[in-house]
Amino acid sequence: MTYVFQFGVLAQYRDQLLAGLWVTILLSLFSIVAGTAIGIVLATLRSIGARPVRIAVETYVELLRNTPFLVQLFIIYFGLPTLGLRVGAVTAALIGMTLNLGAYSTEIIRSGIEAVHRSQIEAGEALGFTQVQVYRHVVILPAIRKVYPALCSQFVLMMLASSVCSAISTGELTAAASFVQSQSYRSFEVYLAVTAIYLVLALVLRGLLALLGLWLFGRRTARRALRPIVEVSA
Repeated sequence: MTYVFQFGVLAQYRDQLLAGLWVTILLSLFSIVAGTAIGIVLATLRSIGARPVRIAVETYVELLRNTPFLVQLFIIYFGLPTLGLRVGAVTAALIGMTLNLGAYSTEIIRSGIEAVHRSQIEAGEALGFTQVQVYRHVVILPAIRKVYPALCSQFVLMMLASSVCSAISTGELTAAASFVQSQSYRSFEVYLAVTAIYLVLALVLRGLLALLGLWLFGRRTARRALRPIVEVSA
């Protein structure tokens, strides 16, 4: 039996696919920005906060990093309404992605903070900075520079993980693909096309993050963030 590919069928569903692609991009961008902000704040608190604060941060990080992302989404979308907190699918997806990425970025940035040499902290203290000012002006930027490639990889993984949000009826790219497949019955073509789109998204995101790294940290850090693209291209 010879299978005949008919990718032309997808053209009539381009609006649905483009709408899903746009939702995926928005979810990814908002969760990256918010998740990174959470990571910076919580990593700092885990380093200099009081013991109860550190325990609370550690609990959050371990809970989110050691439970399935899909289960977290189900708790937000299906569980919160039982407590009287009803949220839409897109909002639930955004909350879930942000909290999940926040936990991973907290641990990544914390490792960067620990890698900052003690002499830099002592130099800030010698200038009369408070502990918070030392971390804000002396520690955070070098810490992020050290772990920037790892953060970039986590951002791409989070973008790809947005496909899981289709399980709670979020209208992102995978959900759009499922709809198109149910209408066209061309499963192979639909999911091959969506795979290609995710691949392009991942490569474009890495490229943009590498440019951001070039602007913030210089060529060496940007090249390390871009290395997966070079390896794939080769």
